Amino acid sequence: MVFKRLLGSLGIGGPSVDTVLDPGPALPGHGLTGQVHLRGGDADFDIDHITLELLARVEAEHDGGESEGTVTFDRFTVAGGFRLAAGERRSIPFSVALPWETPVTELYGQPLGVVLGVRTELAVAGAKDKGDLDQLTVGPLPAQEAILEALGQLGFGFKSADLEYGRIGGTGQQLPFHQEIELTPAPQYAHQVNEIELTFLASPAGLEVVLEADKRGGLFSTGHDELARYTVGHHDSRDWNAEVDGWIRRLVEHRASYGSHAAYGHEGGHGHHGYGYDEHHHDGRRSGPGMGTAVAAGAAGLAVGVVGGMMAAEAVDEIGDFFEGDEDEG
Repeated sequence: MVFKRLLGSLGIGGPSVDTVLDPGPALPGHGLTGQVHLRGGDADFDIDHITLELLARVEAEHDGGESEGTVTFDRFTVAGGFRLAAGERRSIPFSVALPWETPVTELYGQPLGVVLGVRTELAVAGAKDKGDLDQLTVGPLPAQEAILEALGQLGFGFKSADLEYGRIGGTGQQLPFHQEIELTPAPQYAHQVNEIELTFLASPAGLEVVLEADKRGGLFSTGHDELARYTVGHHDSRDWNAEVDGWIRRLVEHRASYGSHAAYGHEGGHGHHGYGYDEHHHDGRRSGPGMGTAVAAGAAGLAVGVVGGMMAAEAVDEIGDFFEGDEDEG
């Protein structure tokens, strides 16, 4: 077991912490389980609280272009109010529920290029220190998997996935960002659209599916975007290939039937609920209170009936560098 030494506000000789998540991907809206392992320092310490933070790397569009930043999108206090004796080892199990809109990071075991993290905050005698930072792996809910599988079987290809800061108007979105999965069009739609963007917004009641089509221009018209929204149950039993193909067909062929950005616009700017955003501009400048470490994990292909393709070893290394670099910066 490798402990991460806390050298910030707690000082050398303070307690150390190692958070270990249970193996396997978590699911949105479901439990995240693991253990926080503590090792006492050179003296007795009163542990005020141990808090887990969920972090995401997101992109934001603004007048100056595009920037990347770290968003803390949930916090859970899992223990506190006890004394950790010098040199004592203690393990604290935890089970917390992920937000329903937690992004999906992998499909069929293949990474999508979206990076989430769980960071452990230790508060001792009024001082707080950010310790352990672990990668969070999240798989799709049944309806999400069924829709992605249908798109793959219909001939759509995976292009990339990222997290976009801002809200989609007209939806029940709760988090200050949303996941966009970009797909190349199936052959039967290639003459009509450049790409399809897919967003899942899960809730206890079901799943909102937001589809956006980047339509090609014709001889006498310019290209434009179309957007539509559908709601399904978490465990609906449908002919998903026919259902999804109908969604796409109506989206690309019947402009007047669905809302555009005027109805389901992307709302930029800072989110509600007190979420912060630490920007990392593409020219290397940073701003924001936390000045979080930036990472851009390369998108990988989907597999098993969607699109073949593996994440390159370099991209996996980059993910590791993100978490190590964040800890180094403290």
